[in-house]
Amino acid sequence: MVMNRLAENELMDTSGLGALERQVVDFFVDGVRVLGLPRSIGEIYGMLFISPDPLSLDDLVLRLGISKGSASQGLRALKRLGAVREASVGEERRTYFEPAVELKRLVGGFIREQIRPHLESGKAKIGRLEAAVRSEADPERKKFLTERLARIEQWMRSGGRVLPVLQKLLGA
Repeated sequence: MVMNRLAENELMDTSGLGALERQVVDFFVDGVRVLGLPRSIGEIYGMLFISPDPLSLDDLVLRLGISKGSASQGLRALKRLGAVREASVGEERRTYFEPAVELKRLVGGFIREQIRPHLESGKAKIGRLEAAVRSEADPERKKFLTERLARIEQWMRSGGRVLPVLQKLLGA
């Protein structure tokens, strides 16, 4: 029995997560880092992903060692993205959460919440860029800036065409 506890302790990290849980959480932390999202979002999603049972806000705070505010903000962001959903657990009054594990839901939520707003705000910024390019006095610089602006506009048009196709492909 003492050997089992020692072996168990060796498989736990300092936060109380098992080795496998820590690896899964770290996997999702790396993923959200690439997307420019906060670490806590990856931690929360990873913990929910590897948990066989839905977890409450308090469970996440305790298991991950993060603040209640960070956990609350992370859960709100994940709900907006469609990456987590509320789950019922018996007659408990607490709200429990479970991960959405369908790729189309995850990608669709990311496109809807992150990429589309960026493209929309980009349209307004292009208008301001066009005005700045028109006011450029140096003809050589104006030509260069006009070409670069045209490239940005091309990227925006391509993104506008690709996103609906990607969403349809994924069924999002």
